[in-house]
Amino acid sequence: MIKLILSEEKFEYDIRGLLMAFFPAEEITTKPEADADRQLTVTYEKDKVWLSFAGDREAGTQRLEVSADEEQMKSPLKRGVYQLLSEYTGKELPWGTLTGLRPTKIAMGLLESGASEAEVAEHMKNVYLTGEEKSNLSIEIAKREMEILKDIDYEDGYSLYIGIPFCPTTCLYCSFTSYPMGKWAGRMDEYLDALFKEIDYTAKAFKDKKLNTVYIGGGTPTSLSAEQLDRLLAKVEESFDFSWCQEFTVEAGRPDSITEDKLVAIRHHKVSRISINPQTMKQETLRLIGRRHTVEQIKEVYGLARNIGFDNINMDLILGLPGETIDDVRHTMEELKAMAPDNITIHSLAIKRAARLNLEWDKYESLLMENSSEVMKLTESYCRDMGMEPYYLYRQKNMAGNFENVGYAMPGKAGIYNILIMEEKQSIVALGAGSTSKAVFPGGRIERADNVKDVELYMSRIDEMIERKRMLFLNYV
Repeated sequence: MIKLILSEEKFEYDIRGLLMAFFPAEEITTKPEADADRQLTVTYEKDKVWLSFAGDREAGTQRLEVSADEEQMKSPLKRGVYQLLSEYTGKELPWGTLTGLRPTKIAMGLLESGASEAEVAEHMKNVYLTGEEKSNLSIEIAKREMEILKDIDYEDGYSLYIGIPFCPTTCLYCSFTSYPMGKWAGRMDEYLDALFKEIDYTAKAFKDKKLNTVYIGGGTPTSLSAEQLDRLLAKVEESFDFSWCQEFTVEAGRPDSITEDKLVAIRHHKVSRISINPQTMKQETLRLIGRRHTVEQIKEVYGLARNIGFDNINMDLILGLPGETIDDVRHTMEELKAMAPDNITIHSLAIKRAARLNLEWDKYESLLMENSSEVMKLTESYCRDMGMEPYYLYRQKNMAGNFENVGYAMPGKAGIYNILIMEEKQSIVALGAGSTSKAVFPGGRIERADNVKDVELYMSRIDEMIERKRMLFLNYV
């Protein structure tokens, strides 16, 4: 356990993020009475900050001269904490002091302001201590994102997210809002009725705006029956003007929820992109993480989708799953290479508080759960050899190896919604239980409104969910 002691409650989130990056398996507490074997102390004194880290080895101390302005204080403080922890552990982090989700936002903002690539790289190195490899990746992706988004209308456009919070089972690592489809099968039409109320409100409120992308996610949207999927997609198409829509994605998701009649139902509509997500092509790992399907089912469903006519298919993988080695990852990449999807999204395992993997940690702590630079480079090499280019990137807390999630796509097949949700340049109206709407105002100010996660509460309080959106977008529509 590591104790964090702050003389003032400033920058706790950022400091905690760095501690978690250097000590991913450690519990971090701010309780003064806690018995911890290591301790980070941060003492604020006007324009100075004292840092001290004590542990089972020689302790380190730093005295920082900083600006009294909190915004100007943050970066040097994080660099000081980073240097102290780096000296103690002997480790360097690939992303330096960056603990936020969206490193490419920094690169894109600088490029848009007229900075050269060399200036962006220098800024990331000096301000965030980011390594050259990650800086270059951020710049490459930011440039590609700028090209992909060049025709997106940020001011008069918006994107639509629709959440279907049901799944066949809950995967070991998952912390998303999801409910067992077996238990809710008899009430999914009731859920759709509530969702349609949100759709009706949104269609009316945003009738003078341009719909640029639609994304139906979850959960697992194919937890719905073919008839329910058809009903939902028909409702979306009849409610909104698709004249400016550049992408319509449905997460088909887990192979054990996908059937031919569901794929046919999706294909009958304006859907341009789907995801079929294996996470791994190792059968033992699928069993361990709670996926009740086989590797062969993944291949069969993928082939079925191709035969039905889908020409933009994404597949998600997770690196660092329990017990997986680099040879297992190489095997998975060989299998995907033979299948030839249009997108591959590489996730580095992030263990969230609410995930079963974290809640039942004692069952799995003996298993290898690691990611490495070698594994990340292996997957990148495969994707590039397949003709794909990295087009979006984001990070999460507690990621295996402190790495990142990267989306790769064949030219012209990038997931536009994925970029928009990460770069926060356009308002996103999110419908369904557990979803979060995001209003992006001129000047970059962002405000959010959440829908309740509980399906029962969502259905009974649907008018309140609509009112939350109305208030959020009051000055936008």
